[in-house]
Amino acid sequence: MERVTLRIPKQQIEEVEQMVETGEFPNRSEAIRSAVREMLSEQESSERNSENKKRTWAGV
Repeated sequence: MERVTLRIPKQQIEEVEQMVETGEFPNRSEAIRSAVREMLSEQESSERNSENKKRTWAGV
């Protein structure tokens, strides 16, 4: 795993800390990794949907 340094607004970090405190995530790093995984999954899904639309139009 690589270390990445980033800047996040204080309010967002406080919200992530709250998720850690309530047990939703074991720590901040895992919460942020989860958000990145979700973003990549949504992007992949969006790309697949876009490709499906292109194929549909290509057949017309």
